[in-house]
Amino acid sequence: MPHLAAARARRTIAVGAASLALLAVLCACAPESDGASAGTPSSTSDSTPAESGAATPTPTPSATPKAKIPTDCREMLTDDVLAQLEGVPLNDPAFGPSGPQPDGSLICIWADPAADTTGLNTSITYVARGPALDMLNDLAATVGFTCYTPDGGTRCEKTWPNGTYPVTDGRTLFWRDDILIDTKYSNLAPTGYTSAIVDHIWPA
Repeated sequence: MPHLAAARARRTIAVGAASLALLAVLCACAPESDGASAGTPSSTSDSTPAESGAATPTPTPSATPKAKIPTDCREMLTDDVLAQLEGVPLNDPAFGPSGPQPDGSLICIWADPAADTTGLNTSITYVARGPALDMLNDLAATVGFTCYTPDGGTRCEKTWPNGTYPVTDGRTLFWRDDILIDTKYSNLAPTGYTSAIVDHIWPA
């Protein structure tokens, strides 16, 4: 009987060892977990938005068409502003390139070549948001321009005494929708000039 009990014990141990060996093989073949719980779709699911119930973002159409730079220096101004500029020559060849430019910009030079300082020079160009705001921020931080945000855009301006004559010089800039209006002037600052251009490009 003792020999029979010992034989049974040896068989039990052998079966247990075989079971452990089989368990080890199965564990070695099983794939490692990717962290996704069962029943939860992974981020690589190929289901369509309609199948998964996820909302599909759609582009919002622009309320107004993209603004364009004017092609005429007079048409973009109001009668009141033009009256203040009466008698001042526009785009005299002595000042170089002016009017509509090949790149789509517009240069307007209101000045008499015979005058020593009186004049107004406006350039309207396409400038992307990043470079435009970098420039305006720099003018405010390093040169002392005053900036604010009227008419859906950013406006910066500054005046200073002319270094030679007893008159006032200045510069006004307005940026909106990738268009920059940049006006430099000396002893010639018609009231409402920049606002008239803004209203022409972006009518209410």
